[in-house]
Amino acid sequence: MTEAPMPLGKFLALRTALSRRAAVAAVKAGRVRLDGETVREPARRVLPGSRVELDGNAVECDDARPLRYYMLNKPRGYVCSSADPHAEKLAVDLLPVEPGVRLFSAGRLDKESEGLLIFSNDGGYVEELSHPRNRVLKRYRVEVARPLSERETERLREGIADGGEVLRAVEVIPLDGCEYEFVLNEGRKREIRRMTAAVGAPTVRLRRFAVGGLELGGLPEGKFRELTPEERRLSLIRAPESDAPSPSRR
Repeated sequence: MTEAPMPLGKFLALRTALSRRAAVAAVKAGRVRLDGETVREPARRVLPGSRVELDGNAVECDDARPLRYYMLNKPRGYVCSSADPHAEKLAVDLLPVEPGVRLFSAGRLDKESEGLLIFSNDGGYVEELSHPRNRVLKRYRVEVARPLSERETERLREGIADGGEVLRAVEVIPLDGCEYEFVLNEGRKREIRRMTAAVGAPTVRLRRFAVGGLELGGLPEGKFRELTPEERRLSLIRAPESDAPSPSRR
């Protein structure tokens, strides 16, 4: 049970994979029941002993529940969403199954992308890692179809309009040949692939190798391990304000 009354929107954000904004929207849309009653007010208090359901599924209310934190080296061909009925292979299926423990990914990688994924059932930790306002940088090694010109890398840093969004890399660092390190503040859907396509150099391979100060290291492809408390702290290291633009500037 909760230790003290808590607004329903905040409660959902801490105990599910929903951001605070998405949790509030879920309540307003009538997707949440509190003690058997559909509630549309995000400020409604969740009391000790309350039963909360999201889309008909009970939300764990016990603060003593076991918390799990995993790092996975996702291979190509695996989908991050656990709600895709057409996906043949789910990344979460590479992790251990424990009764009563539902894991959520902190950010996603598309089906053809590889590398570091963090999973947890700690909703507050997942939100802190995922929300752009927290300035947790993600680093990727990206191979494109041809070398990028200086002007093209400058465009990627300045921002590219695509599908009603402005896509922008914090940094694009040349490596070897057609390979670059991309640094992002947030991961919009297929963001890097959309950016490189926009400058005429489609992405050939994409691998995330770091989140905050946490690096994938030598973890083999398809394998996972639990994060230590120190690694969880490293994963939440924030960029200076000047290095991580806010969403309003993107």
